[in-house]
Amino acid sequence: METTKLSSKGQVVLPKSVRDAHKWQPGTEFAVEELTGGVLLRPLKPFKPAKFEEVFGCLKYSGKSKTPKQLDQAIAKAVKEGRDRCRY
Repeated sequence: METTKLSSKGQVVLPKSVRDAHKWQPGTEFAVEELTGGVLLRPLKPFKPAKFEEVFGCLKYSGKSKTPKQLDQAIAKAVKEGRDRCRY
């Protein structure tokens, strides 16, 4: 286990071995999530952007098709639930 210190400016340096293991470059942005007994840092963009054509159909759904309005409502609900849990 490696250790680090909090600077007077509130900055923390992540050990080089951790940065290298995750391939985090300078400028990587993180979401900061408070947990009981600690803090979790999660990179904001863990995956490179993909084109719609590359991912279309990768999740199978066998139910009745949803309308655009139903999709918008489901997305809004999920975002609200995520914010309520301090995830976004």
